[in-house]
Amino acid sequence: MKGDLSRPTCILGVISLALAAAFTEFLLGRRLWGVSGMPGLWSGDIWSPHNSQFLLDPYTLTHISHGILLYAIVTMAFRSLPLHMRLLLVVGIEGAWEILENTDFIINRYRAETVSLNYYGDSIVNSMGDILACMGGFTLASRLPKRVIIAVTVALELLLLVWTRDNLTLNIVMLIHPSSAIKAWQLGK
Repeated sequence: MKGDLSRPTCILGVISLALAAAFTEFLLGRRLWGVSGMPGLWSGDIWSPHNSQFLLDPYTLTHISHGILLYAIVTMAFRSLPLHMRLLLVVGIEGAWEILENTDFIINRYRAETVSLNYYGDSIVNSMGDILACMGGFTLASRLPKRVIIAVTVALELLLLVWTRDNLTLNIVMLIHPSSAIKAWQLGK
């Protein structure tokens, strides 16, 4: 396609978009390692104050699903775009979500309507981990057969449902149309 960006330019674009999201989050008051300032690679407990503060947490798996779903949407909408340009578009969308997710409006919505009662926003490092996970999901979706990708997405949703009583589907439902019954179940009441 005439006017395509080269792969090296797209790689630079991906890095630039991630850094722009990080800088914007910094301007929003996000900290590099979160509210405690303590660095870490993994927080496996969604009730921990380190959730959404370390590089990775259970919700990182939902960002793999973001990448898979965004791959499907962008591919259907822009089938003729080369893969590396679709990746650039997906990283831009995911970076925009990371910024939006860390606004007071969304943070307060999570705290009021979802199981994330102690959510204070992501650390910048966690947001970068989420963008990387999205890129991983995109890459998987671009290389594996559809049936495998569907199975992976369903498996991620079921794993999170059993492990945390939360997943991407419930997260979306609770943000858009909260249910007191779902919230009570998630809290184990």
